[in-house]
Amino acid sequence: MTTSEQKKAAALFIKDWIGRGDEKQDTQSYWIQLLRTVYGAENPEQYITFEKPVARGFIDGYIADTLVLIEQKGAGINLDDKEPRQGKMVTPYEQARDYVSQLGSKEKPDYIITSNFQEFRIYDTSIQPRYDRKTDTWYSEYELVKLEDLVEEAYRMNFLVNIRDKNIKKEQELSESAGRLVGLIYDELLKQYKDPEAPETLKSLNKLCVRLVFCLYAEDSGVFPTRLMFHDYLMERRTDARDALIKLFSYLNTPDDIRKNDNRWLYEKEDLLAFPYVNGGMFENDNIIIPQIPSETVDLILQKASAEFNWSDISCTIFGGVFESTLNPETRRSGGMHYTSIENIHKVIDPLFMDDLNAEFDEAMSKPTTGGSRTKALQKLHNKLGTLTFFDPACGSGNFLTESYLSLRKLENRILEQLKDDFMEGQTTLSGIAIEDMDLDIKVSIQQFYGIEINDFAVSVAKTALWISEAQMLTKTLEIEDIGDRYLPLKTYTNIHEGNALKTDWNTVIPSSRLNYIIGNPPFVGGMYMSAAQKEITRSIFENAKGAGEFDYVCCWYKKALDYTIGTNICCAFVSTNSICQGEQVTNFWKYLYDNYQIHINFAYTTFIWNNTTTDNAKVHCIIIGFSNANIKKDKYIISESGRITKCDNINAYLTPGENFFVEPVSKPICNVPAMKFGSMPRDGGGFVLSEEEKDELIAKEPLSEKWIKPYIGAAEFLNNKKRYCLWMVGAEPSELKKCPTIMQRIEFVKEFRANSKAEGTRKFAATPTLFCQIAQPNSDYIMVPKTTSGRRRYVPMGFQPKDVIASDLVFLIPNAGLYEFGVLMSNAHNAWMRLLAGRLKSDYRYSKDIVYNTFPWPNPSESQKTAIENTAQQILDARLLYPNSTLADLYDPDVMPPELTKAHIANNQAVLDAYGLKGTSAYYSEDDCVSELIKLYQSMV
Repeated sequence: MTTSEQKKAAALFIKDWIGRGDEKQDTQSYWIQLLRTVYGAENPEQYITFEKPVARGFIDGYIADTLVLIEQKGAGINLDDKEPRQGKMVTPYEQARDYVSQLGSKEKPDYIITSNFQEFRIYDTSIQPRYDRKTDTWYSEYELVKLEDLVEEAYRMNFLVNIRDKNIKKEQELSESAGRLVGLIYDELLKQYKDPEAPETLKSLNKLCVRLVFCLYAEDSGVFPTRLMFHDYLMERRTDARDALIKLFSYLNTPDDIRKNDNRWLYEKEDLLAFPYVNGGMFENDNIIIPQIPSETVDLILQKASAEFNWSDISCTIFGGVFESTLNPETRRSGGMHYTSIENIHKVIDPLFMDDLNAEFDEAMSKPTTGGSRTKALQKLHNKLGTLTFFDPACGSGNFLTESYLSLRKLENRILEQLKDDFMEGQTTLSGIAIEDMDLDIKVSIQQFYGIEINDFAVSVAKTALWISEAQMLTKTLEIEDIGDRYLPLKTYTNIHEGNALKTDWNTVIPSSRLNYIIGNPPFVGGMYMSAAQKEITRSIFENAKGAGEFDYVCCWYKKALDYTIGTNICCAFVSTNSICQGEQVTNFWKYLYDNYQIHINFAYTTFIWNNTTTDNAKVHCIIIGFSNANIKKDKYIISESGRITKCDNINAYLTPGENFFVEPVSKPICNVPAMKFGSMPRDGGGFVLSEEEKDELIAKEPLSEKWIKPYIGAAEFLNNKKRYCLWMVGAEPSELKKCPTIMQRIEFVKEFRANSKAEGTRKFAATPTLFCQIAQPNSDYIMVPKTTSGRRRYVPMGFQPKDVIASDLVFLIPNAGLYEFGVLMSNAHNAWMRLLAGRLKSDYRYSKDIVYNTFPWPNPSESQKTAIENTAQQILDARLLYPNSTLADLYDPDVMPPELTKAHIANNQAVLDAYGLKGTSAYYSEDDCVSELIKLYQSMV
């Protein structure tokens, strides 16, 4: 269903239902009609379940395929009003929440919709609700879609149906199977080479596999004249397959005019002479090494790869990645089969250009047919498609380029199909446009797609994927209009360049004056994991700017793109590690960009898991940023992992709505609050640290040692209630230490460990082997803050510790802090600030003293407000004590957080908001609103 078709259906639906709707009589017909006509669901009667039974009632509507729960009320019912249920007054949303609590984990909805026929309130269940103690009511943020606005707003409920291409899963399975087949053939052929480790061997084998794949695809897809043409040719010559392939590859590379006059082919059999000329560089190098091929390997090719497998339905987008990773020595060693999902690629290309092009198509289709308006608009768009150019400066196996090409060609085929229908209906002749003047030629070409890739084999795979994609789409076009077989010979395709994108002038690949879009997912390498060479390249590209040595590698592509696009309207979109928009890297990297370029962020996906593997569990937490060097006049929007869209006037470097700003790290708090300190660092090689068993054994052996043994807590021990101890010998009498041989052995071990360290800073501490290298332990009780904590938690767990508990260097500590400080730090306000600024370790939060705590704008409370915060802080501590057998990790798991603790935090959130002067907004105040107010306060302070 196109957007224009959906809008027309929505207009009719509004006409049918505006101002009416009875909960009992009309619910089923209302939702069935909505799903069928507006969202194109087939058999909606089976798609949605009505009156789904649960323990305490019946769910009005439930869609299992897309995990949507519907609570329906009658027209005229206020969705904020409460009704009696189970002896309690509840709102429709609260009633839906109760139903959710009665569903199994696999049935939990992603969305709740409450409706009164005239409006839809859409609740994303990944957003934690809020409880207002004054009204005893649960609230949550929601998106509102009014029935009267459904024509323009229908897209916001596309999640009701599975709008993905139903063939993707089949294509994915076929492509993975194809990858496994290639892997088997590769392994068998590799065994036949004399020197399987030699670089020329691997290059030859890679090229051989590319050629075999092309022939297998060509015989299945109609590129070769007959089905199983390659199969039959090889079968006839199976006893000397090597010679057969050498001869075939040479013939496929020979143009027709030369074939006629070349005596090499004069007496060949007809089955060879029937093959067409291919060209394009696919078979141009006859110097590749082809080994003898044993009969078992020939049988594998003939049976498994040819007769039993249909290559015509593979997804070149997926297969390119699978093919490249299957034959890539690095990924083969790890056992992984890697590719980027089509869904993830569209997160880049749809908001960058496909959404706009599809909207142009819908707009053209909405024009009247009389006068030729629609035809002219379609032709204009068709011509435009043939002029657009695309560049991926880290293209790998070409999956972004391939999917972009396929998407454009699919749109082109829709245009061609509509133009043909217009001809058949005589619309163009009526408008004065002669049929013979209509242009039904294919405009979109793989020649519009450019790339740079450092791996030579990936370059070959990218070209092959695009060639095969071209053949697939030609087949689709021929189903619309007989334009003749124009596929072979292949046009020479040299737009994928082998080289290092960071050392290549991109204008030598395609001048920026001719380019429209830059796309891709440059290498995922964090600053701390980069090689020395990569760090040197990064520093060089950023001209040794502040912090450049710690930038993620992907930052280099942003810099190169901005240098390249100065003075143009080129739009870019890169998949990136989420760390570039977190922590100090924002201040250093993004401030550099804003200071030196006219960069604008046009759209962004906030953190989500970029899972591009099928046979291992490697996951990377990524963002997508669409940007340009010019202010593109179009809506800007931020998309969350759940798919929630936030439109805004500006997107800042923290990927939040609002003005551009930067939080600079500082060494001291900007407010008058207790200072935060690092924990103590032993650098002992384990000499000072004791397990509980080692502690007990040491005390039993040397009772005097007990006076120097202290509880020793890092983040893991604090969050999971694990016990660990250390030797803390500050102020210890040397004469007493000498009475404990075991301790003296440990002291000697620490001394030797430090003396042999490669770090000069550690070696100097060999002179004080009884002490930690860095001692930060306070003389008072303190608040402990873990440096790293799960990204699933709404609140970073913190707690009080006595001064005799030694804090390790994996936590921060705040001496001389009391209940007021604890209450503010545990509030949603502080945690929202933390989420905005903290770095990430995968998806875990990495708390920072200088960038989070020291920059936090504290409230200026009255005495009564401060007392209120202290009271709610104590409520949090009291609620924790109700569950003595649970760790902090258990208590702050969002799936099982106890209700008493939840209510205590909600009360604390309210008290802190009151102290900020945001009184009475706890139930409704979103995190974005909270951050916005904190930013204003921060800016006024600094």
